[in-house]
Order: sequence, then structure tokens, then C-alpha cells
Amino acid sequence: MESNWRGPGKMRFSTWQGLGNKYIILHHEEVPFELTAARVRLLCDRDFGIGSDGILVIGARHGADRFGLRIFNPDGSEAEMCGNGARMVARKLKMEGSITGDRVVLETGAGDIVPVLQDGYGVRVDMGIARFGGEKLAHFSGDAVDEKLTTAGRTFQFTFVDVGNPHAVIRSPWPLELVPLHEVGPAIEGHKYFPRKANVEFVVPVDAHNAKIRVWERGVGETRACGTGATATAVALVRAGTCASPVTVELPGGRLEVEVAADWRVHMTGPAEEIYHGDLSLEFLEHLV
Repeated sequence: MESNWRGPGKMRFSTWQGLGNKYIILHHEEVPFELTAARVRLLCDRDFGIGSDGILVIGARHGADRFGLRIFNPDGSEAEMCGNGARMVARKLKMEGSITGDRVVLETGAGDIVPVLQDGYGVRVDMGIARFGGEKLAHFSGDAVDEKLTTAGRTFQFTFVDVGNPHAVIRSPWPLELVPLHEVGPAIEGHKYFPRKANVEFVVPVDAHNAKIRVWERGVGETRACGTGATATAVALVRAGTCASPVTVELPGGRLEVEVAADWRVHMTGPAEEIYHGDLSLEFLEHLV
């Protein structure tokens, strides 16, 4: 059937995953239209689109090894940053020959994020300095550490951690497999304490250097992995004295290692792998214009 598409002959994309957290990656100069919320939702739709946990758009080059990066959630909203996504983008840029060494600076809504490629599929990311308060937290004059939060008929103990995006880290009152995440996750995400909403982590510490979590990701829902979620969890556990750095955080999709320094600067290490790449069909592109 002949297509009515009158734009460029193709639109290239690739799909990557980090511990089962799946993202579409695009170069901004190859996207022939504005990425509106509706277009993002369609691209991320697992039945009618490509299917993903979000879209990463690599922006303009600013110097030899510095690029802009925008992150879109599957509901069409835009996130400040993405830890898993930073690893994927770094490996993609290296694979394409766009960076000369093993280090790249990504300019995000949360500031500069610096991934460094390791042997194999691993990437170590400088996530910046974590905070326990700030403009993404309301109703607290300072830090929110081991505070109470009541919603959905329950009260939880939480620690707020900002690692470029906001997180509510909760010591799980249930075994992880019994957490009613699809019930309490949305309620905590949209709680009045979090004016920009929040990612939610339920954590069960294992020992001084290991913990397990489940994540309700802001604008996404439950995901198999979340780099910033693992980072925030490790920071909260170190702040509480429950764990000591480094902390290995186990998510449903696998493990991430998080190093927490005395000044709360955090490094997160984990894998990133390409799943497939290709061109969007002309018929599908018609739905996006």
C-alpha cells in the first residue's frame, strides 16, 4: 500500500536496555517533528508503537565529548535525568564513534552527568551530589530523613533523596513480593510533599553492603530497574547507617553497584546493551505527524 508520508524517507532509532529497563534512543537531528506528549505516548506504547519505558533524545554536540540529553517518560512528561539512560547513551555514542575516549558529559535537566565506559557492557556514572531536601520537597523546612508520610490509608517512614530527580525511599513493611506497589506507588508519587511528584522505592536491606528494592517510577509505573532509584536507595541506607558504601542494590532486572562518598557524591555502575535498531515504517510515521 502506498504511503501518504511526505516527510524524510526514514527515521532511525535504536532500542537499548539496562537490567530490563528499556528505552528508545533518538538523535534530535533525525526527528522530523516536535516530540509532543501524544507522540511520545504512541512511540512508547507496547501494542501500537515500539514499546519502551521512555525515550532518550541525544541533543547537539557541545565540544568533543559533550552532548545534550532529554528524557521523556512514556506518559509524555519530561524527566530531569535517568541513570540507566545515561549508561545506554554513553555506550551508543561510543559504538557510533561519536566520542573519542571512554568518558562523555551529558547535559541534562539535572545538570551534567558523566558516564565512563568500562570493559564489556559496564558503565560507571558520576551521578553528582545527593540532597535530602530542596525545591522538589514541600512541607519541610530542611531535610526529610526518616519522616512519616500518610496516604492510601497507610503511614510509611520515608527518606527524601534528590539525585537530579526526586525519590521517596521507604523501608518496606512487607516482604518485597507482597508490596501492593500498583496501589500505593501512585498515591506516594503524587503526594503533597512532592510538588514535582516522586519516584518511589520500597527497600529491604540484606546486610551492610546489599539491599533489594522494587521501584514505582514517576511517569512510568513499576519498572524492572531504575538507576536513579538504586542510587537514591543506597544514599538513604548510608545516611541511616543501615549500609556502608559500596552498596549493591538488587532490582527485579539485576544488580547495580553504588558508591557513596562522605560528601554524598554518588557513582553508580551497571550494564547497558543494545537490543535492536532500525527505521520507523512510513505507515507508522503517518500516525506521528
